[in-house]
Amino acid sequence: MSCCDPHQAVWNGKDLHRRTVLKGAAALAGTLAAPRARAAGKPIKLAFCSQLLCIIPYEVARAHSFYEKEGLDVELVYARGGGAAMQALVGGAVDYGATALDVALIAYSKHAPIRRFLSTGKLPLFALVVAPQRAKTITSVKSLEGHTVGVSGLGNADHALCLYLLHEAGADASRVQFATMGPNLLEALRQGQVDAGMVQEPALTLIVKGGGRVLVNAMNVADARKYLGGNYEFMGVAVRTAEIAQRTDEMKALARALSGALQAVQTLSPDDLVKSLPPEMTTGADTGAMRDILAKYRASLYPTTVRIDLAAADRVARALEIAGLLPHGAKTSGLYDTAIAG
Repeated sequence: MSCCDPHQAVWNGKDLHRRTVLKGAAALAGTLAAPRARAAGKPIKLAFCSQLLCIIPYEVARAHSFYEKEGLDVELVYARGGGAAMQALVGGAVDYGATALDVALIAYSKHAPIRRFLSTGKLPLFALVVAPQRAKTITSVKSLEGHTVGVSGLGNADHALCLYLLHEAGADASRVQFATMGPNLLEALRQGQVDAGMVQEPALTLIVKGGGRVLVNAMNVADARKYLGGNYEFMGVAVRTAEIAQRTDEMKALARALSGALQAVQTLSPDDLVKSLPPEMTTGADTGAMRDILAKYRASLYPTTVRIDLAAADRVARALEIAGLLPHGAKTSGLYDTAIAG
């Protein structure tokens, strides 16, 4: 598998016609829809990927009635990744889509009619780790040359970030093989089926306990400064451009709700954060590990305001350009609507 296939990018650009509506609906089929807020307010659907650390502010807002206080009845739809959430948004299957910024940037560059109007994440939720079997031989990003790295999918956020890290390390990305593994790389890394991988939590903690080596932990502030130059916009919410005028009040209410939730993420006990999750996410899971992960990362990952950090967003665009997933010099400033959260 080549290091980068542009045809595998999250948004294929073929696009904005009736079939996209069907794609958007299909992307949500079989996914978990969290319990709706108790408010008898305006019902809206918000789709996002189903990774643990991505969902925290949105579930805290639901569990602690921040949506309800703003007169919103929010249905949280767990999509199969950010690309699926974006397809659902553009296709009209949901009202809002919460994705990593790279998904929105690539979609926007392919003329998807969207605007991103708030942010809920300030660092990427990934770490580049080496499988336990290779921990003694792969000791740097550059030494990944000649090895196989697992990613969720070509063109996804983890793939783009890995390509950027390789570039910055002076590595030849053409000498790195990428294996598309889906969102769960844990067993492939444990068994040495891939030499390294881009993982999230709790996989990171488990791999390290098993003897793996961390090359870059982008969830760590010090590593983010060293390897990315600072904050790096990640999760945030987008809306269809044509609906902004009619949804402005609703968008402001959603921004207020998530702003309150972000502040609560920093003040609630880790136990209460875990309790904010729907039962489907915690039944049979190691809730103690969840608690420890949230306590460790909440200050570094989640902002206390939903305002978009444009400097951090520019870092993402630059990384995508370097990775070959965004055209060089692409004009992306029009993606952001900063008035809603201003």
